[in-house]
Amino acid sequence: MPRTPGLPDTPATRVLPPVQPLPVTTERIIVLGSACWALALVVTLVVPGLHSGNRHWWPWVCVVGLLLGAFGYAYVARGRGNAAGPH
Repeated sequence: MPRTPGLPDTPATRVLPPVQPLPVTTERIIVLGSACWALALVVTLVVPGLHSGNRHWWPWVCVVGLLLGAFGYAYVARGRGNAAGPH
């Protein structure tokens, strides 16, 4: 494995090869994130302590997360924002 010239050969001075990105489509990431927001919405609505008192706005954050996920999915599905990924 190559190392940085002029420095001792230790794990901190070894030059690692660049890491390649995982082959995951953007649509899959958006769907997974939206599913997490949907689960959070269900949990905040089922547990009374999570949507009452000072936390009355928590379900609305989940709703906004779902709306942004829907917008992002529509944007990427139209062919924008995913130029390097496969379709």
